[in-house]
Amino acid sequence: MEPELTQNSITVLERRYLIKDEEGNVTESPEQLFRRVANVIAAPDAKYGADTQEIHRIADQFYDMMASLEFMPNSPTLMNAGRPLGQLSACFVIPIEDTMESIFESVKSAALIHKSGGGTGFSFSRLRPVNSKVASTSGVASGPISFMKVINAATEAVKQGGTRRGANMGVLRVDHPDIMDFISCKADLSELTNFNISVCVTDDFMRALSEGTEYPLIDPRTGDQYFKDGKPVRLNAQEVFETIVNQAWTTGEPGIIFLDRMNDGNPVRKIGLYESTNPCGEQPLLPYESCNLGSINLAKMVKAVVDSANMKSLIRYEIDWERLRRTVRRSVHFLDNVIEANNYPLPEIGEATRSNRKIGLGVMGWADLLFQLNIPYNSTEALEMAEKVMEFIHTEGRQTSSELAEVRGVFPWWEGSEYNQPGEKTIKMRNSTVTTIAPTGTISIIAGTSSGIEPVFALAYTRNVMDNTRMTEVNPILEEKAKAMGFYNDEFVKELSEKGSVQDMDTVPDEVKRIFVTSHDISPDWHVRMQAAFQKYTDNAVSKTINLPESAELEDVASAYRLAYKLGCKGVTVYRDGCRQGQVLSVKKEEKDDDAPKKRLIKRRPETLTGITEKIKTGYGNLYVTINILEDKPFEVFAQIGKSGHSTMADTEAVCRLISLALRSGIDVKDIIDQLRGIGGASQVFQNGGLVKSMPDAIAKVLYNNFGNGEKQKVEHDLHTATCPECEGQLEFSSGCIVCPSCGYSQC
Repeated sequence: MEPELTQNSITVLERRYLIKDEEGNVTESPEQLFRRVANVIAAPDAKYGADTQEIHRIADQFYDMMASLEFMPNSPTLMNAGRPLGQLSACFVIPIEDTMESIFESVKSAALIHKSGGGTGFSFSRLRPVNSKVASTSGVASGPISFMKVINAATEAVKQGGTRRGANMGVLRVDHPDIMDFISCKADLSELTNFNISVCVTDDFMRALSEGTEYPLIDPRTGDQYFKDGKPVRLNAQEVFETIVNQAWTTGEPGIIFLDRMNDGNPVRKIGLYESTNPCGEQPLLPYESCNLGSINLAKMVKAVVDSANMKSLIRYEIDWERLRRTVRRSVHFLDNVIEANNYPLPEIGEATRSNRKIGLGVMGWADLLFQLNIPYNSTEALEMAEKVMEFIHTEGRQTSSELAEVRGVFPWWEGSEYNQPGEKTIKMRNSTVTTIAPTGTISIIAGTSSGIEPVFALAYTRNVMDNTRMTEVNPILEEKAKAMGFYNDEFVKELSEKGSVQDMDTVPDEVKRIFVTSHDISPDWHVRMQAAFQKYTDNAVSKTINLPESAELEDVASAYRLAYKLGCKGVTVYRDGCRQGQVLSVKKEEKDDDAPKKRLIKRRPETLTGITEKIKTGYGNLYVTINILEDKPFEVFAQIGKSGHSTMADTEAVCRLISLALRSGIDVKDIIDQLRGIGGASQVFQNGGLVKSMPDAIAKVLYNNFGNGEKQKVEHDLHTATCPECEGQLEFSSGCIVCPSCGYSQC
């Protein structure tokens, strides 16, 4: 079977997954990739009595699942199986104890994991709060946030195997003394750029919130009430909750983890309790544990029902339950084998992973499945179907794990687990957990389907196909429907590419509008209810973004949190459109007024420009800054400095080129000034009563003197103004991460 891949799929595979030679040329085909992975993952069956012929048969089954796009393992398995690195897991949690040795051992462990292609989660709840006394040095502690910055810097320095950049989850208990500082630690989005953060909320906190009372902070060193200046410290639960809500409304973080509920689903509580999760929050893990994830493409789990009198006349699609059963069983087999085939980055990780044998089988293509079934995402029918589908996967997955246990043995921590309780029915299980709903960012692009259980972000995307050539791609299910119903034409495609949604399109029938909804066509409560429906039959947790419109109020965020807790979710992430700098969109907004966001175009330079030149004293000598003007606005900047050396001259030229590019792209000069002012350097001098701190600071002062009015205005860096930094395609925010549906770029 030859894989049937879209152009986007091929692009992603070539950029990130296929083997390349030393010159960067692709030397592997998609078919060879899937064969490579299938052969490596089938090989462990030899440990359990399979002969060569049987292993080949199993490898063919694994290959067929991937080549048919019915199932995809997590990215590290696709990237590294059969290659020297051999690290196949996506998720890790590294413990941090309250000692300098443990903290920096964790930094080392994270670097090795990031290098191997994995993401890491950390709980900083065991670290003593800022300004606590350190007896061994008679000094004071710098607190959890300072060490988050250390790990963030280390992550920045490590590229993950050349294919993925490091990602971290940082969590802190809501009763930690530094919780208020933690909640706002990413208020400046230039800080902790390699971290997602979540507050671990306890049942006690939620009780205090509902009762309108205070709750005690806990000293992590003693586990008792925290005292400051000889007095016990308590916080008002409502005030803390409002701070979380306000920060999430403003930046999309922190998320919330319902910690006690996470541990209610922990099958080995006698071994240890969950303290943290992987970077996207769907996989709670014990210290040093890893998890291998994979997802079934639900859009492929359908069959056509046709009129028996006219076999060419399609009536509808329905779920092919037998195909789904077969795929679930093979997927569990596949993921259990990954544990054996894996090359773990640390011995402790290998030991913990093999002891618990945790796997996480999830789904993708949920929105596309609903399209095919003619079920609106925001409907009770969709919630009922979600429970039905996930219950089926959960039941079949556990049954398969139980059957594997009969042949291969139970997971080593099975004794004393929830599956082996006195007086209750004992169930042999090969894996402590079986199901997880992960984001599926790039693997859903490979599979050509919608991500995870998210609604589609837009029904049309525009991508680059050649230099300066862009092509609009309409959701294939909608395209098929539009052609069948006779409203597919160039005008339809153009309008859809601008709006992303069909809801305001007069040419689209109401029935189509009812079915084909996007994330922003759906009210927040439907997002939460869908997450809860899948969580009901998921062992671990569910990755899902609660999308909010830009106009959402603080109470909308608060309501989403309360509803998520009420309905049994294990965590929740909200995202208000436009709230985060660097957010980028997949569709163009209709520009209705002067304030509407506009696409950035780089203006051509006229042959002749006039300008001004100003001298400013710097620590490296006199700097001559020239600002050329077009239509009374600064258009480009040049700077020349005397005998300061080639490095300083090169740095100055680079800064000026970037300033000029920004100005020609329409960036407001006041925002450029704000970015450059105050940058410090080694040689600082006073001039005209002020301190010139560096070359960039000097240029900013000249710009300010001539064009700045002192008013700070923030550029609208949202989904409506920017593009993918790698392919200039359009990006979306999905499952807690910004991703590009064209090339697979991800900020996680």
